[in-house]
Amino acid sequence: MTKKNQFNIRVYGLLVNKNKEVLVVDEYIKNDLITKFPGGGLEFGEGLTDCLIREFYEETGNKIKIKELFFVNENFVPSFLSKHQQIISFYYLVSASKRFKIKQQFTNNFEFEEYEETIEGFRWLFINKLKLTDFDLPIDKMVVKKLKKHY
Repeated sequence: MTKKNQFNIRVYGLLVNKNKEVLVVDEYIKNDLITKFPGGGLEFGEGLTDCLIREFYEETGNKIKIKELFFVNENFVPSFLSKHQQIISFYYLVSASKRFKIKQQFTNNFEFEEYEETIEGFRWLFINKLKLTDFDLPIDKMVVKKLKKHY
């Protein structure tokens, strides 16, 4: 059971390839289909960048390098999973090795054969064609606006 009035710290990576495409992940979470950037929740005892390196590896099976902090949400944003949690999200620009391979890559969103908890699929989206409606999390929409200006 979630306690009232907790902070939920999230850390996400923005991996942009040479074609100016950004990696996104489609997930089935709590009976919802969500498109977001790779990353996840900070665990007790972790630093922000350690969390992102762990989350990226867990999700993609690849190691990344942190380039720079790109965005931090400054406004109150409640969690879509619990109205009693305030989300604080950090987004970093990251780079990957030349041998970066994605285990489950899709062309279209939610090409899952079966929907089960923790299933993930990855896609590359051109930054200049990103739409706010491509993403489900409110903070990701803020990041999309900044990404489009940056690239």
